[in-house]
Amino acid sequence: MQEINYEKFLCDLIKPLVLFPDEVAVKILSEEDNTIMVQIIVNPDDIGRIIGKKGRVINSIRTIAYASASRFGKKIEISVDSF
Repeated sequence: MQEINYEKFLCDLIKPLVLFPDEVAVKILSEEDNTIMVQIIVNPDDIGRIIGKKGRVINSIRTIAYASASRFGKKIEISVDSF
């Protein structure tokens, strides 16, 4: 199995959810001990869309990312910021 490009994977997952898809950036901050730290950066107007009511949207994004990473024995941690 080929490992996933998490930057592209998360970017493709998030862009349809926001008003400003051109301003979505996904950065891998570190990859240590099978843990991948990822930062999602969006326009300030889109931060609410990514987090969702009671955090439901970001929790769903995290669940999808965790499931894909666990196939390769990795963990993924996601943080969301705005410009």
